[in-house]
Amino acid sequence: MERVVLLDESGQAIGTAPKATVHDERTPLHLAFSCYVFDSVGRLLLTRRALSKPTWPGVWTNSCCGHPGPGEPMEAGVLRRLKDELGLSVHRLELVLPRFRYRAVMPNGVVENELCPVYLAFTEDAPSPEPSEVEEVDWVDWVAFARSVLDGSRAVSPWCAEQVPELAALGDRPTAWPVARPDALPPAARN
Repeated sequence: MERVVLLDESGQAIGTAPKATVHDERTPLHLAFSCYVFDSVGRLLLTRRALSKPTWPGVWTNSCCGHPGPGEPMEAGVLRRLKDELGLSVHRLELVLPRFRYRAVMPNGVVENELCPVYLAFTEDAPSPEPSEVEEVDWVDWVAFARSVLDGSRAVSPWCAEQVPELAALGDRPTAWPVARPDALPPAARN
């Protein structure tokens, strides 16, 4: 049973809970991550969430999201999910938004409430999506994608819609985005 790390408002771990029990109308704050994967020509890997997902099924979003397990280092959690969801290995993984946090409510009342550091990754692999996680994938130009999210012409998940403005502010070239220091992560993510 997959467990998530529960957090207090300062980002300290205060316990764990089964993942299946924490996404409802009273979702507690918990630790997660997002990752944006780029290929050698600078295209972003977008994913469309599987239709069977309980939260935001069928919605286009960033490359990969997930939750580190209790005691699992953040980077290890990101690498695990990239392999499990997309069959990807990456040759570069960097922290870019260490303190990103969001809360979003689905029309049915289910809440996402996550402290969600954002990572940047680069791969030479072709994705091999796990159908229970990913409905489809698409490689897109970063600048055009960011522009379309910012002007509202492209619908994406709520967390992606909030992350893109922060990432776009880092510049048009993801390879040149400044890398954040690990000590900027929430306390629960610094293991």
